[in-house]
Amino acid sequence: MSAPYYLGVDGGGTKTEFVCIDAEGEVRARAVTGTTYHLEVGVAEALRRIEQGVAEIGVQLGVEPGELTHVFLGLPAYGEDRIADPQLNDGVGALLGHARYRCDNDMVCGWAGSLACADGINVVAGTGSIAYGERAGRGARTGGWGEVFGDEGSAYWIAQRGLATFSRMSDGRLPLGPLHGLFREELALATDLDLCERVMGEHGMARGEIAALAALVSRAADAGDGAAHAILHDAADELVLLATSLRERLGFASQEPVAVSWSGGVLANQPIVRAAFTAGLTRVGLTPVAPLHAPGYGAALYARHLAGKDVGTRPF
Repeated sequence: MSAPYYLGVDGGGTKTEFVCIDAEGEVRARAVTGTTYHLEVGVAEALRRIEQGVAEIGVQLGVEPGELTHVFLGLPAYGEDRIADPQLNDGVGALLGHARYRCDNDMVCGWAGSLACADGINVVAGTGSIAYGERAGRGARTGGWGEVFGDEGSAYWIAQRGLATFSRMSDGRLPLGPLHGLFREELALATDLDLCERVMGEHGMARGEIAALAALVSRAADAGDGAAHAILHDAADELVLLATSLRERLGFASQEPVAVSWSGGVLANQPIVRAAFTAGLTRVGLTPVAPLHAPGYGAALYARHLAGKDVGTRPF
């Protein structure tokens, strides 16, 4: 057996990051592949991308998958499909060639990274949104219901509301603001109604492409668009609600200090949302804590944490 290597896999709505650390926590190899969101790309393609990333890590380290000490894979939507979950879990076992691994939801990566596996809560606001936390060894989640009827406060949710605001501005239900022009320019619309084909037509936009439009809402807010500014503040309120509901689910006492950190592009890259989010946490008695590590590194930390332990499925 080679030196100890702990591989973490952080799956996401737009990309999947592979980070391998040694026993001291030093990063020894990294790789990135496309999204492993099986609801978008299918189980077979998700597994192919996992295999691709694992193989690249192996090349960098000069080891085979069977020589990895432990592997943790945080995959989007894992734990939500009784048919897909075992297919993903068994497929990972086949490509690794051993049972020293655990598959779980990617929310665990954010928590493990931002709080270095300590008790508390992590709120993820990326393409989708979800919150996960642990207290005294017990884990729980809130949110993460998907873009059709959930994922409040996420980039997709912000983008949806930005698109709705564009349509309302276009037909006079809202006054024209900077958001309207930014969307027309970014999407190269000859007429406002071209938006329908651009988003929903034969060659329409994928989930990640729609989520990327959240950046336009942020730019519009910076340009003084009141409607865009309201969308971002509403997003922050939704993310605070994820944290407060999870505090209750985990059984934290009302006066007990609770650290709340964050991960994902919305809270990392949109200052308006992050400022409103941290202020909202403080108002409800939660303690904002800047993330210690990125989710990819968190996944590797969790792989090291799990090494030698029972790696059965986590009950939610």
